[in-house]
Amino acid sequence: MAIKSTIYKAELQIADMERHYYADHALTIARHPSETDERMMVRLLAFALNADERLEFCKGLSDVDEPDLWRRDLTGRIEQWIEVGQPDERRLLKACGRADQVWLCAYSGRVADLWWQPIRGKLDRARNLTVLSLADGVAASLATLAQRTMRLQCTIQDGQVWVGAADADPVAVEWTVLKEPDRR
Repeated sequence: MAIKSTIYKAELQIADMERHYYADHALTIARHPSETDERMMVRLLAFALNADERLEFCKGLSDVDEPDLWRRDLTGRIEQWIEVGQPDERRLLKACGRADQVWLCAYSGRVADLWWQPIRGKLDRARNLTVLSLADGVAASLATLAQRTMRLQCTIQDGQVWVGAADADPVAVEWTVLKEPDRR
């Protein structure tokens, strides 16, 4: 018998001064049995950085045809495809063909750098792809905030991101942009 996903509940308050987006989200997150707290919290961070009323968590690890998150329009067209981790370049190129925008948040510091180097040239032609790499230690710090029921705040201002909870010090989120979309 397969092990079932663990359900986490998060009340997430977002104050994104750069996009003028201020909202509270009640989120249900299914953590796959093979998923770590780090990965789950990076998915939650990806939600906060791209928050929208139509952004939703997907099957991700459970289904190869779905991302970790996506935003679709009312007709079902995929406006934004969001991945977390270090996916295969074929998966990213396929996503770039299916969605208007593809956004990837790699984490694990040096491991992410080693993953990126051999595939960066293959992804140059992906004009709608954004790739970020979280600074070393950020995912581990976010994992310390993980609880089955969470109340978190995310503040985004002047290029800085902070994620915190009432009973923990806030985590400063830093990253490097590895690839930006082609603005032509």
